[in-house]
Amino acid sequence: MKQLRIITFILLPIVALGLGFGLGTSYQTRQLAVERSKIQELFTQTGSGKVVSGDPEKAVDISLLWSVWRLMQKHYLMPDKLAADQMVFGAVGGMVDAVGDPYTVFMTPKDTKAFEDSMSGTLEGIGAQLDQISGKVTVVEPLKNSPAERAGLQPKDIITAVNATDVSGMQLDQVVKMIRGPKGTTVTLTYIRPPSEKPVIVTLTRESIHVPSVESKVVGEGSGAIALVKLNQFGDSSIQELRAALDAVPSEHVKGLVLDLRYNGGGYLDGAVDLVSFFLKSGTVVTVDRRNSAPEVHAVHGDPLLPDIPMVVLINGGSASASEITAGALQDTKRATIIGVQSFGKGTVQEVLELPGGSMLRVTVARWLTPAGHDLGKKGVTPDIVIDRTLDQFHEGKDPQLDAARVWLLQHKVMEGAKTGSGAVKI
Repeated sequence: MKQLRIITFILLPIVALGLGFGLGTSYQTRQLAVERSKIQELFTQTGSGKVVSGDPEKAVDISLLWSVWRLMQKHYLMPDKLAADQMVFGAVGGMVDAVGDPYTVFMTPKDTKAFEDSMSGTLEGIGAQLDQISGKVTVVEPLKNSPAERAGLQPKDIITAVNATDVSGMQLDQVVKMIRGPKGTTVTLTYIRPPSEKPVIVTLTRESIHVPSVESKVVGEGSGAIALVKLNQFGDSSIQELRAALDAVPSEHVKGLVLDLRYNGGGYLDGAVDLVSFFLKSGTVVTVDRRNSAPEVHAVHGDPLLPDIPMVVLINGGSASASEITAGALQDTKRATIIGVQSFGKGTVQEVLELPGGSMLRVTVARWLTPAGHDLGKKGVTPDIVIDRTLDQFHEGKDPQLDAARVWLLQHKVMEGAKTGSGAVKI
């Protein structure tokens, strides 16, 4: 969400500056008034709220842009700051942002590199998992051996400023973007540790943070053994890593499989199709509804690895995109029981288009529907068994959602729980 930008004018003391200030600005004021009238005329000619179809070069007069550019060159106090590439990036980014779709974005070369790194499982930052709790950016957990852990950050710390910029009221993704940066560079965080209100300031040096795509283990022993496979993201190598983990599951010795998609923000659509194909012999995974073409039905491949093992999928408010496709498909086909809290509700498809100079345009091109026709963008996936995991339970090492999954697989008892979730981001 865009922050309201307020331009404040300092009221100069009339007695102190008097007539000299007025004489010094009168000519400039008249000149700017003439230029403002020209810009107003251009704006009127361009139109307001008009939807343009066809070739925009023929339908839209962008002389307003060039007029403002020239005015900046002529009047801006620090002309050496008028970097052409940054101004072009800003203009293009503003045009894309004006559409109002948070998932359609212009990415500069720097943004493109960060996006590609995140899809490969490598991030450059401080190594902490953050969440937005009651509107405050809160540390959920510092990653092991990370700059955040070494700096002494602890769960429940509330970040109040980044590089002396107040982040109160900012969205989580905005704060994450400020904290991330190239390895070797520094970032200064201000935080409080409740119940104390005393601010603590620390400076951290960013490092390369590797987020593994897949983590797996067997929980319990004997007749109570459950295979737990956690998928953190749908990245470049995630499906290969997941296949290896599933191949290692001793299906004849475990009572069932828990697929943990909590905090998995999604990724490539093909990854979701491949993942569901590990568990279904036949059927639809997702239908992609595009703008000017027939719906595309994506079906499983027909060669599953574990088509019969009893299965639970864990989701929460941080499960989005490809995670929701996976959970929705396994739920609609009755292949798995979904446990947790409502997923994020990210039900649109983006294509990434490469642009000259290393930039990219990520643009919404379609929406997706579950096999039963549910629009994931409206409300996400509703669990079959609703149960929450609080932040206190997280820090105490308690996991009622996983406990409920084990109970269901071992005894098929339905558990009840709260109705709220959360979405965390690793930085």
